[in-house]
Amino acid sequence: MDGWTFEGQPGALGDTTVTLVEGGSFCVCARSGDIVQGGAQGVYHADTRLLSRWELRVDDVPVEALRVLTAEPYHATFIGRAGPRPGRAESSLLVIRDRYVGGGLREDLTLRNMSDEPAGCVVDIHVSSDVADLFEVKAGRVRYVPDVEMTPDRSGLMIFSTSRSRGARVLAEPAPFAVPGMLVFRIVVPARGEWTVSLQVNPILEGEESPAWFSTHHPLEHAEPAKRRADWRRLSPAISTPDRALAKVLRCSREDLGALRLFESDRPDEPPSIAAGAPWFMTLFGRDSLLTSWMALPLDQSLALGTVRRLARLQGRIDDPLTEEEPGKILHELRFGVQTGSSPHGGLAYYGSVDSTPLFVMLLGELRRWGVYGEAVQELLPNADAALDWITRSADPFLFYRRKTDHGLLNQGWKDSFDGVNFADGTLARPPIALAEVQGYVYAAYNARAHFAQEAGDRALKEHWMDRAARIREAFNERFWLPDRGYYAVGLDGGGRPIDSLASNMGHCLWTGIVDEDKAESVARHLISPEMFTGYGVRTLASSMGAYNPMSYHNGSVWPHDNAIVVSGLMRYGFAEEARRIAAGLLEAAEAFGWRLPELFCGFDRDEFTLPVPYPTSCSPQAWAAATPIQLVRSLLRFDPWVPYGHIWVDPVGLDNLRITGIPIAGARMDLEVTEGGVSVTGLPEGITVHHEPRRPMTAALHHVS
Repeated sequence: MDGWTFEGQPGALGDTTVTLVEGGSFCVCARSGDIVQGGAQGVYHADTRLLSRWELRVDDVPVEALRVLTAEPYHATFIGRAGPRPGRAESSLLVIRDRYVGGGLREDLTLRNMSDEPAGCVVDIHVSSDVADLFEVKAGRVRYVPDVEMTPDRSGLMIFSTSRSRGARVLAEPAPFAVPGMLVFRIVVPARGEWTVSLQVNPILEGEESPAWFSTHHPLEHAEPAKRRADWRRLSPAISTPDRALAKVLRCSREDLGALRLFESDRPDEPPSIAAGAPWFMTLFGRDSLLTSWMALPLDQSLALGTVRRLARLQGRIDDPLTEEEPGKILHELRFGVQTGSSPHGGLAYYGSVDSTPLFVMLLGELRRWGVYGEAVQELLPNADAALDWITRSADPFLFYRRKTDHGLLNQGWKDSFDGVNFADGTLARPPIALAEVQGYVYAAYNARAHFAQEAGDRALKEHWMDRAARIREAFNERFWLPDRGYYAVGLDGGGRPIDSLASNMGHCLWTGIVDEDKAESVARHLISPEMFTGYGVRTLASSMGAYNPMSYHNGSVWPHDNAIVVSGLMRYGFAEEARRIAAGLLEAAEAFGWRLPELFCGFDRDEFTLPVPYPTSCSPQAWAAATPIQLVRSLLRFDPWVPYGHIWVDPVGLDNLRITGIPIAGARMDLEVTEGGVSVTGLPEGITVHHEPRRPMTAALHHVS
């Protein structure tokens, strides 16, 4: 499959489109509600575009858009007006399209007559489908198949491609007059009255039709997404703050993360995992889902459990160069497009990621630190050991990546664009490449496994992993440190040469604790320097580097999740003011983006442009961007749980008049309040000591446990 190797960027959706998401489904449309052919707009489910056209005409005239109201991430109301009635200068027909996305689509279309005379109308909905695979649309290379048939029936239209074994059924109540490509309603709207039709689009996958989740046969509040959303809101911690911007950003984060959750229909009792983001990544991603659920831990811990369980089930078992699967390896992404129906995973699993595997072990260790799901975490230790086996087979002492075939991703860290790893002069680094942040993840994974061994009383195993952690830390600080520059190399290339560009990657190294304390101050100074810090966030690549381009994907842009990790790293090493400045800049950027941080934005300096400049193809909502404000608040609280050892650190900086109730921890719900007089913590289980000071950088290492 050549989708993995697409090295361009998807077409820009622009700021005139609306995106609705729920689980693995989404819709991209114009602000009128129409889905217009020729671009990326459509209704998608299971990585398939079910509808590529859905345009409304009243008396053969498009509806004029007036307003879009978005109440939930999966629901929008499109308000417009039809053209003027015969002999009138102004319109008297209001058009309301109430749309719900999830497992297909439901739309309740209402025409309201504001005049004293009945309105006779012809309402047409133009329908088309290319049954295109998401990768084709993303790359702008849709391969149109000739056998997409559209068959009218008594309730609407049946759309089906035999070659792709996919399609959709379009249903309408009341029944329309249906012809291929169009639903027609000849109606009379009473004076001062209304006419309504309910439309439903059901997906057909592998020849099997399934009902859209918001069925026209059941009340909307009984739909599974609506019930899940109500539970999500009810069980989420409550936040009270007079800071209006912070409250709005956190509320948006909660709503977006709730909508991006992935539930498996064949495992109804299993906690959800999380999709990476809309519109192109509405599926499980190893790196993205692991980091997102990590950052979301103060909000909800079931996301982390569901993510590690699902990734464990998909963990590599065989050697397959085409998918880069190897025993013990954690996948990069899971896809469900038309070409993947025969996969034993129920989709195509691709494993071209070097960091998902250590992050998997890290997240298990973090769940242990929070004291949650102890039995479930223990059951996953064999998967952690398989992951560590893969790491240690590949790392000596550093973990490198190199794709197995030309079908794979060239770069396999989080900066995975083809030009995302480069030297200071702009020259591209050649694989095999050992990335700086990945060595930090490996170091943290070794430490996490040593703690599991400590708690099990296995001294020999504890010493084994402690020794590995110490060796990679020592080697990292020797080989990656650039003494003449005062910062860490992005990585080592195939010849063992340091890749000497100044980049944000080293902030991740602070987060994991692999950085020597005597080098941390220089790292912090570089991260907050004018070359790196725009005023809204830290750039992926410094402005002084040869490959710098503030409008690029990975070479000078600002990624919120990257910044959240940098903030956490700075806080870990005691650089509270630097961390606070970055966090404040990000929250101000969120306000400029309507309270929702995008996947990334351009890296122009704040002194040049007073508002952050959008990146055209940025995903929104996007999972780890949505989780970023939650991680920022945790960092500003300097909140570090260490339940197995009976400790919690909390020492707020840059926050005041904040109250959070119902934070899940160790099977209990704790409340935390920050006032001018200090911080109070209540509701903790017995035996846990609260330390009102920041945790020392190296506390996580076992030889620092008292």
